[in-house]
Amino acid sequence: MNDRLTALKLFARAGRVGNFSSAGRELGLSQASASRLIAALEADVGATLFSRTTRAVTLTEAGEAYLMRVETILAALDEADHEARGTGELRGVLRVGTPVSFALREIIPRLPAFIEQHPALKIELRVTDRYPDLVTEGIDVSFQFGALPDSSATARKFIRQPRILTASPDYLRAHGTPTMPSDLAHHSVIISPAHPSPTFSFRKDGRVASVRIDGQLAITVNEGAIASAVVGLGIAASSEASARAELEAGALVRVLPDWDFGSMEVNALFVSGKIIKPAARAFTDFLIAELRR
Repeated sequence: MNDRLTALKLFARAGRVGNFSSAGRELGLSQASASRLIAALEADVGATLFSRTTRAVTLTEAGEAYLMRVETILAALDEADHEARGTGELRGVLRVGTPVSFALREIIPRLPAFIEQHPALKIELRVTDRYPDLVTEGIDVSFQFGALPDSSATARKFIRQPRILTASPDYLRAHGTPTMPSDLAHHSVIISPAHPSPTFSFRKDGRVASVRIDGQLAITVNEGAIASAVVGLGIAASSEASARAELEAGALVRVLPDWDFGSMEVNALFVSGKIIKPAARAFTDFLIAELRR
């Protein structure tokens, strides 16, 4: 029975990642063991679940239909185990997707308290400023800023953070301090995930001001944009929370603080149509409570 459950978990992951070996490694299985379990599962089911080539494995039509049911069963089993324990104890593996800044500044400092509450739970942080694929990467919950690119995900509004502009005192002494949004056209503005558009829009007293910005540096990680602003490479856009430590230390100062630069919504994303894993729900509730204090 235990082999069958392991085989189902292996099948579900292999069906998403398209590879027996990587799916097996997640479960601590060798490639040979993974292949044997999948073959035994197909024999038990009485259907070919995967089409195999030398480079990859893909689900057959029967495999696609089977996967939908298996994922629902595994999620329900996880929920049932959690409720049966009746202690609130979380077990298994929780895979969390998060942008770099949010991981370093908001999640990791709060992890010790959550881990202490749930010592049997293993947590994998998938830290990247790109939007992960929740399904193929097996992510249980992903925290993402701004517009949501994945319509197949179920979103839960998390928090909203003001978007701000910052620069180092040295940069402003050398290049001058902008007093109007139009002044940004004459400054080096660092392009980053916090605001990848070349047009910045601001509001003040019912007025809207837009300016097209330019700069020598574009960077794919928002933490890099903040670090670049600290050393004087230009003006950086970020959430207020992402630059809080540098602002408090005086390494950065606000630029155009009297103008509203909008806000960045943070959403918790879950795979649509799947039962939310108890650990994902608990971790999301925990972070919301912590950040709202």
